[in-house]
Amino acid sequence: MSSSADLRPSLGEPASLPEISVTTGLGVLALLKKEIRRFTKVFIQTVLAPMVSSLLFLVIFALLLEGRLEPLPGISYTAFLVPGLVMMTLQQNAFANTSSSLTQSKITGTLIFLMLSPMRPWEWLAGYLGGAVVRGLLCGLSVWLASLPFIHVPIAYPFWLLGFAVVACLFMGSLGIIAALYAEKWDHVAAFQNFLINPLTFLAGVFYSTHLLPPVWQTLTHFNPFFYLIDGFRYGAFGVSDVPPLVSLLFSLAATALVLLLTHRLIAIGWRIRQ
Repeated sequence: MSSSADLRPSLGEPASLPEISVTTGLGVLALLKKEIRRFTKVFIQTVLAPMVSSLLFLVIFALLLEGRLEPLPGISYTAFLVPGLVMMTLQQNAFANTSSSLTQSKITGTLIFLMLSPMRPWEWLAGYLGGAVVRGLLCGLSVWLASLPFIHVPIAYPFWLLGFAVVACLFMGSLGIIAALYAEKWDHVAAFQNFLINPLTFLAGVFYSTHLLPPVWQTLTHFNPFFYLIDGFRYGAFGVSDVPPLVSLLFSLAATALVLLLTHRLIAIGWRIRQ
């Protein structure tokens, strides 16, 4: 394991088509099952705790601003807040799943088993992102269901809702892999989340509509990819949004594609994987 060519995912030896097919299916499935079992074993920490945190945001902000603010026409502030909190929880946990799993494997040395496997970079990506999607959607759904006793939020366009949720999981899961590849210790992952993920999430319209901001801040917000994910998701719930949903979708897909390509490339060249 002295060069990037030693990584099986980057340059696999020629093999017959049936062998590639079997290896691909088994490898991705095994990694996906491992990722799901890893976070479900600590369900209270990985799903229940984020749900409780989001509900606290909901209760506090609803008590303070309900009846005083109408972010979108005909929509109460509490109802407006729920999709934003669902998306925030979904994004943060999709990022946390890949970043914590890969960082833990690097620190403990168990990543060597994945490096010695015949899995290719896109198979690594599929397995890790599959776990991020499952955890993200599960956390988001738990927040939505837990908020029902407080406020009923309609679902105007379920396919838009689900589409933006999945894209958000893929985007954040890829960022989590990049953070884990860079990290040499847990502090590096925490810094990535505290100084990049959390600020961009809070400034993306989780708690407010961008129409309420001064023009300069509205313009700056439109450079934030997190904003389009949240605004598009909110459109799926209410049928109204700050920007046209197609614009949000195209921007989100473009940003996700760029991050996925970058993540795939970093895995393929073995960037910081052996450190």
